[in-house]
Amino acid sequence: MKNLISLPEIPPYTWKRPIGKGWDNPYTVRYASNLDDGPWHGMPLGGFGAGCIGRSPRGDFNLWHLDGGEHTFRNLPPCQFSIFEHPEGGEAQAYALCTQPPEDGTLSRWSWYPQKKGTYHALYPRSWYEYEGVFQSQIICEQYSPILADNYQESSYPLAIFEWTIYNPSDRPVTISIMMSWQNTVGWFSNAIKTPEVKVRDDGSPVYEYQPRWGDSTGNFNQWIVDNYRVGCLLNRIQPHPQVEEGEGQVCIASILNPNLEVFYNTRWNPQGDGSQIWDYFAMNGSLGDYQNESPAAPGEQIAAAMAIRFTIPPGKTRKIPFILAWDLPITEFAQGINYYRRYTDFFGRNGQNVWSVVRTALKHHEMWRDRIIEWQAPILKQKELPDWFKMALFNELYLLADGGTLWTAATEDDPVGQFAVLECIDYRWYESIDVRLYGSFGLGMLWPRLDKAVMEAFARAIPKGDDTPRIIGYNGAKAIRKAKGATPHDLGAPNEHPWEKTNYTSYQDCNLWKDLGCDFVLLLYRSFLWTGANNQDFLWEHWDSVTQTIAYVKKFDLDGDGIPENSGAPDQTFDDWQLRGISAYCGALWIAGLEAAIKIGETLLQRPPMNPQLQSENAPEKIEIAIATYRQWLHQARALYHDTLWTGEYYRLDSESGSDVVMSDQLCGQFYARLLGLPDVVEPQYTLSALRKIYESCFLQFYGGKYGAANGVRPDGSPENPDATHPLEVWTGINFGLAAFMIQMGMKQEGLSITEAVVKQIYENGLQFRTPEAITAAGTFRASHYLRAMAIWAIYKILI
Repeated sequence: MKNLISLPEIPPYTWKRPIGKGWDNPYTVRYASNLDDGPWHGMPLGGFGAGCIGRSPRGDFNLWHLDGGEHTFRNLPPCQFSIFEHPEGGEAQAYALCTQPPEDGTLSRWSWYPQKKGTYHALYPRSWYEYEGVFQSQIICEQYSPILADNYQESSYPLAIFEWTIYNPSDRPVTISIMMSWQNTVGWFSNAIKTPEVKVRDDGSPVYEYQPRWGDSTGNFNQWIVDNYRVGCLLNRIQPHPQVEEGEGQVCIASILNPNLEVFYNTRWNPQGDGSQIWDYFAMNGSLGDYQNESPAAPGEQIAAAMAIRFTIPPGKTRKIPFILAWDLPITEFAQGINYYRRYTDFFGRNGQNVWSVVRTALKHHEMWRDRIIEWQAPILKQKELPDWFKMALFNELYLLADGGTLWTAATEDDPVGQFAVLECIDYRWYESIDVRLYGSFGLGMLWPRLDKAVMEAFARAIPKGDDTPRIIGYNGAKAIRKAKGATPHDLGAPNEHPWEKTNYTSYQDCNLWKDLGCDFVLLLYRSFLWTGANNQDFLWEHWDSVTQTIAYVKKFDLDGDGIPENSGAPDQTFDDWQLRGISAYCGALWIAGLEAAIKIGETLLQRPPMNPQLQSENAPEKIEIAIATYRQWLHQARALYHDTLWTGEYYRLDSESGSDVVMSDQLCGQFYARLLGLPDVVEPQYTLSALRKIYESCFLQFYGGKYGAANGVRPDGSPENPDATHPLEVWTGINFGLAAFMIQMGMKQEGLSITEAVVKQIYENGLQFRTPEAITAAGTFRASHYLRAMAIWAIYKILI
């Protein structure tokens, strides 16, 4: 029987899987050009914008997002934990705690952990390996980083904590040794191609080649550090430049030392050999030979370090031992010469030589951090009315804030918490696509509202700017300028250029023609104001010009002057393979809600003069009053026209000119946002409820019996309008979560949760965990993994509370 007091309590709401158990039929990509790393994804470790490392349910470290915005997925077998156990009077045994031996034959002397002997659990930002059926001792490794809600310091730290708990249930002492080994990867994570050529992929999206300097270890060296009660292997590199550059810095593995513990180390062993340099010692008695060698790696040479902590546990007793993995890679480079310091450097310095300070901080505070994570999550996890599967997915979908190529820069006077950005996804490698973050930013906005505000400030600054650079549009081969003045950009740029400064990176469509982006911006700006306390009127004053400019820009598409901008027949909104013509339900509702938000912002300005008087001199009250009056006039036109033109008697038709009878699942997104922000309804409640019931019936229940979630758009009987269509017949995870939140908002709680559960099952039962895609199909395929919009699951929680 387990000693329940001594072993850590693993919450019952985790995603769990037997260690090393594979998938019989994991979902695969819809298009060969899309990223498909397979299902072996675990929870990422590391702070927001600091880079992250992923460890899979089979125990290997295989995801390396240490270069801002870039993706490397590759198992590195020398980076591993291993356990030696010797019960008194019994047989000794030792295993490296991964179920997958290296495929290239290296480390052949190592013994690898057997499959399905224990369970992997994840509830972001904590995960656990519970080892069972191999060792006599009961062993749990809990791993986490200090990701804390509404925290703008520790949440950026570049580190992971591995807290080992070992309980001896026998009547005899047992000797345990825990080894952490790590290959020196300093210098690997920057693009070896300094000016990569941008090409157009087969799906029309712009891509560029990324080649990490994988294996470039020349000049790397390892040091053994003893600092009071702290010990560790510091993985360093001879710095070839006077100033630290991207990829340069330090990595460290560390633990503690006290009179009850023995420590062993080897600072230089060959990770490309059979591993006997350390394994023969370790498997024999849990030691390592205490070999110290700081000589740098020669060209072509690889080096690794290892440390082991050995101790004896009396019968019925428990020991806890923390290990720390930390890194100090302070620079993110975009285009050549465009460098930013990461946020954590505000607290640890910027010369790339501060990893030991990170370690010291982690060893001092890690237990407090863990308690604060539990304290933050407990009120949600204790809500009995929330299903267990929902609690699991709610927290695990936050993984993308660390994993999503995340940028978080050092603070400046203009950006007091730094600039922040998450990729739309790895396939569509550009930042904070505003049509996607309309749903996908709920997690950030609710838990880290100051970071969400920083993103909206970046959009506001970009709206007045133009970029007349011509380019070819991937969808149809047309020519277009990159960014029109006054237009809300689709995105904040890409890792190979200069995010925040060069926006509108995507060229699949001409996003200057999109009808939803400006409305999205106004709604999200007002949301950010409300969610950061609604007490900083200067935030609205500073960006009022951007509001008026983008509203005026969208109004230009109202070619007949009837009050609602028309869709052009090209895919000109977030469903960018779906042609809408004339007045559309989706864009029309967002336009009405956007106008209401703009009016509310203007009224707030009139009621609350700015703290900075200069802002009022630039925006005289009479100008604001004129703008409000104009928006009210447009609203008066738009409201009657929208309903009268599009209402079918059951739902709002797709658009006014295509003749389609498709039921679009996201047709009333604007109405959802209006209610969310306390704005007047776009349409009357009885029409909203009727449309939602029709969506539930047609797009969910009649689309493969609700197994996959709600399709984006089908005919009233659930059949496809065009069997070969792409977006209409896909189940978009984030759209489904947004739709579910909308249903719950309108009193359809059971229906909303049914849709949510179907989508959560698709993700977490088919090998899509920690790489949640944009789209799932009924053929068991997916598109666009690591996708931003899926964090819309937090919209559901927002409505439920």
